[in-house]
Amino acid sequence: MLEKQILLILYFVVIIFLLVVFVVIFFIAFQRRKNKFLIERLEAQQRFQEELANSQLEIQEQTFKNIAWELHDNVGQLLSVANLQLNMLLNNSGEEIQDQIQETKDVIIATVDEVRSLSKTLNTDVILHNGLVKSIQVELERFNRLNFLHADLKIEGDETTHLKNEDEIIIFRILQEFFSNVIKHARANKLFVHLNYKPDQLEIMVDEDGVGFNTTQKTHSSGLRNMHSRAKLIGAKFELQSVPDQGTQMELIYPYNTNG
Repeated sequence: MLEKQILLILYFVVIIFLLVVFVVIFFIAFQRRKNKFLIERLEAQQRFQEELANSQLEIQEQTFKNIAWELHDNVGQLLSVANLQLNMLLNNSGEEIQDQIQETKDVIIATVDEVRSLSKTLNTDVILHNGLVKSIQVELERFNRLNFLHADLKIEGDETTHLKNEDEIIIFRILQEFFSNVIKHARANKLFVHLNYKPDQLEIMVDEDGVGFNTTQKTHSSGLRNMHSRAKLIGAKFELQSVPDQGTQMELIYPYNTNG
């Protein structure tokens, strides 16, 4: 009788043990499937965000390209026609207004040059052809020529280091966004750009001596968001530091190994 009770107890213990094992295995399998589902959902969201960002960039680049074509082909041609008409007017005018006509011609010629220079910094194909360094030089030379501020560029390392074409465009657009903010808001006198081509990464430092701003305050600037999102898209580290009345500094670190 005692042996039967012991066997019965052992039987129940074994059943309970098996039930516990089953529940644990079921719970582990459930958690794994749940985690897998969450990971796949997160990856899908990330892919969607990347595709959305890429689509937005493609739209922006196409818009820039269209504007560049319009500036170069249409606006540039119209200004050239106006210059030709002034030439004819200059040849048939009296001496008393020739100086004024010549001054107007000079303004139009300078405007044509600026329109064509601006179109180069907007056209993706031209940027790819010129490369990152030359494109930055064109932009800074335009600032100097128009007396917006005094801009300098310093290059260290091997600037022939290969960068992915699409990443090169994004890096230039980040810098272009920063330059635009400097021109519009900073009231700076000097702008300094430093490109340091290291063996494993490209380090870019940009410094301006404008009015600065308080980085602890929330800003609704779309330009700042664009710079952050573009940098994230190419796996680059982006930092912006600014102090009121002490200017603003931007640092962009682009690693070759994760993007090449």
